[in-house]
Amino acid sequence: MDKFSSSDRINKALYDMGIFSYKQVINHLPRRYDDLTPTHETNLDNKERVVLIGKLVGSPFVSKFSFNTNVTKFTFISEKQNIFYCEAWNRPYLARMLTSGDIFTLVGSFDAKKNIINVITIFKGVVEDSSYLKPVYSLHHDIDNYQFIKLVNKAFKMVPKEEVHNVVPAYFNKKYRLLDHYDALKKCHFPKDLKDLYQAIRVMKYEECLTFSLKTQMIRNQNKFLSKVNKTEIDISKVNDFIKSLPYKLTGDQESVTKEILNDMNRSSLMYRLLQGDVGTGKTLVASLALYANYLRGDQGAFMAPTDALARQHYKNLVSLFKDTNMKIALLLGSTSVKDRSLIRKALINNEVDLVVGTHVLFSKDINYLSLGLAVIDEQHKFGVNQRQTLASKGEHADLLLMSATPIPRTLALTLYGDLDVSTLSEFPFKERQVETKIVKDDSKELINEIDSSLKNNKRIFVVAPLIDEGSTDAISAEKLYAKFLLKYPGKVSLLHGRLDLDDKNFALQDFISGKTPILVSTTVIEVGIDVKNSDLMIIYDPTHFGLASLHQLRGRIGRDGSLAKCLLVSNSKDEDELDKLSVLVNSNDGFYIAEEDLRRRGPGDLTGIKQSGIANFNFVNLVNDFKMFEVARDDAKFILNNADQVGFKSILSRVQRQIESTKNNE
Repeated sequence: MDKFSSSDRINKALYDMGIFSYKQVINHLPRRYDDLTPTHETNLDNKERVVLIGKLVGSPFVSKFSFNTNVTKFTFISEKQNIFYCEAWNRPYLARMLTSGDIFTLVGSFDAKKNIINVITIFKGVVEDSSYLKPVYSLHHDIDNYQFIKLVNKAFKMVPKEEVHNVVPAYFNKKYRLLDHYDALKKCHFPKDLKDLYQAIRVMKYEECLTFSLKTQMIRNQNKFLSKVNKTEIDISKVNDFIKSLPYKLTGDQESVTKEILNDMNRSSLMYRLLQGDVGTGKTLVASLALYANYLRGDQGAFMAPTDALARQHYKNLVSLFKDTNMKIALLLGSTSVKDRSLIRKALINNEVDLVVGTHVLFSKDINYLSLGLAVIDEQHKFGVNQRQTLASKGEHADLLLMSATPIPRTLALTLYGDLDVSTLSEFPFKERQVETKIVKDDSKELINEIDSSLKNNKRIFVVAPLIDEGSTDAISAEKLYAKFLLKYPGKVSLLHGRLDLDDKNFALQDFISGKTPILVSTTVIEVGIDVKNSDLMIIYDPTHFGLASLHQLRGRIGRDGSLAKCLLVSNSKDEDELDKLSVLVNSNDGFYIAEEDLRRRGPGDLTGIKQSGIANFNFVNLVNDFKMFEVARDDAKFILNNADQVGFKSILSRVQRQIESTKNNE
């Protein structure tokens, strides 16, 4: 291990961050940049960011508001002789640091109502023209940003350029006129201007696109080498007879996608297919028909869901759907008793269970199948790529069907899920979902009127909070909302969140479904799959704490019977960007459009707003804005795989294969 500093505190903090070498230091890139280019000083807009160079007038003073709240106030005169009144909250040390007469660079936000500058940061001296873009890093609380910048400078002196290998093969570096990896890293840390930064980020984006495309295509190619062993062909006519016996007609989408899946299952190569569709388009029924077809060919099926509640719901629906068949269905959860788990485990080995429904416990080491033919995974993004394959591999090369209710445009899906075939549902089984969405204040009379109306009509009401209990943010918690609603609607409210034990969760859900407590206060645990057709009102507090796709998923819990439902987004925010984001939901119920907007607005990162193992988390790539680069990289990955023997391509192929194996081992 390198010793980076004479301070044990800083060394320990770096180790806690997983940084053990100077090479890792230069690979820890900034999360953003502060542009310290001096700004104009007149006719400032409210909340406008300003950068000023100047001096203090007099000395700063500190006012105390409470035990842990204070404000440092001072007057600042710019080089252009404009006077500004400034406030810095909870930074009393500035009173000691700021001395009259010295030159400072101040970054702040203009408050038009108070006619003051809220100080974001202030430091001594004038920034050189070549350093206007100041890197800001994600760091341990024991390391200051300026300390890490010094460490990065030292790291570039300690790590020779020849020790930093290019990710992109020389062939494509030359073709696209890319910087080499070392120079790109240096410009990421110390860009002279936006042109510098653009050149560096372009390299990082292409590296991510190419590596991701290679990984998915290599996994896909490896899957194609696997074939089914001694599989009986499915009698499609019997599946069609079962469909005709249903009390409802399939949509055109459901018919065509079911046909795609059955054709896949009858092929000798394995099926690896993603079934995506908006909330309520009938993905579960299509998956159920695939499981029935699998049963007809004499194989066992496994249906995995991310939560106990959703697994129980699927189990109940499947038992009802197949009540007139001889299919034997079992439910296996992490909470299943030792005795029942043992019985189910033996029944699976002895082929006495045709279909098992459960959570991640289905791929536990002690759970084995005599003849697993099809694994269905609901909300597949909750599970890792190789984690999903672990379940499928419990059969003699079983087919794999993944489901996702976060639909994205087909061209984007084919790129993002390069290791899968993609089927899409867009039609609704009953009729177009009628959900009216509005933004309301927390003291709105409309909020009370809608609750009273739903209760009067014996409907169910979801109330959602972003947190379980009071945290470090100003967002309201489920527990606080529960207390508030219970006071106003005594005996009519249940509470549901992830920390409750299983019995309490089940009681809360059952009381809600039955109508004993028609109001359910919850966190996002109800986002996935909870199906209560009698619910017509969704109230989401502090909605800006959620991603657009997540909000759309939440409101997908209501109006599931085709009748009019309302979603109220409770927000007192005056932030124009936040209100503009929420207006996407107000103006559209199209899940494909909303998911695309979510991707565009979030920028680099994961699809649904929380780190998830099923979808790549990109540090630089925006899946929507950089889609053209993704398409180019996808074609380049094919070229590399088709010319794998070329010396220039062997390095990146070996590196990606190691990543695939590493992910497999970790999962």
